Amino acid sequence: MTPEAWAALATVFVLGAMSPGPSLAVVLRNTMVGGRRQGVLSGIGHGIGFGIYAFLAAAGIATALSLHESTQAILKWGGIALLIWLGAKFLKASMGDAYDSSVEDEHGPSGRAGFAQGFAIAIMNPKIAAWMIALYAPFIEADISTETLFGMGLLGMAIDGTWYVTVATVLTRGDGVSKLRSQARRIDAAMGTLMFVFAGLLFGDYL
Repeated sequence: MTPEAWAALATVFVLGAMSPGPSLAVVLRNTMVGGRRQGVLSGIGHGIGFGIYAFLAAAGIATALSLHESTQAILKWGGIALLIWLGAKFLKASMGDAYDSSVEDEHGPSGRAGFAQGFAIAIMNPKIAAWMIALYAPFIEADISTETLFGMGLLGMAIDGTWYVTVATVLTRGDGVSKLRSQARRIDAAMGTLMFVFAGLLFGDYL
């Protein structure tokens, strides 16, 4: 992968992590209920889960590409369709109501529960799988190296984990949470635009 491709991948990882959703809700709630330490553990757990997800998705796509020649065309066109769908979803969300990060649960986490919750919300979310397939479509080829696959996983883990640990330690001070929520529409709009840009670039490969 070229430095430009790594930069593009990192950009999408950053915006994806910042986009308000169930993961942010879990980390925020665990921080508010269980304290900063619990929030940090939730963020670390989420980062590890996301990194594993990122590596497995990349490895699975690369394996499929190496086994069947037609898989590349299927994944590319499927990736374009997913990118357009995700782009439309993000843009629609950017024009809707602000995300409500409240979580309906009266009992706070304790011990290692925060870490487990953060890990589970990352690795058991089917929406992340669809997002990964769409995201990786422009970058992965059949002959991609194992080192690059590990690099993708580590990049996702580092960015995701760093963001949620930052949320738990910094953004929960004062009105940090409300400021983040107020930017939800802009973040979703940026994500939607990027999805359409990647779809256009991917489509351009066939012209």
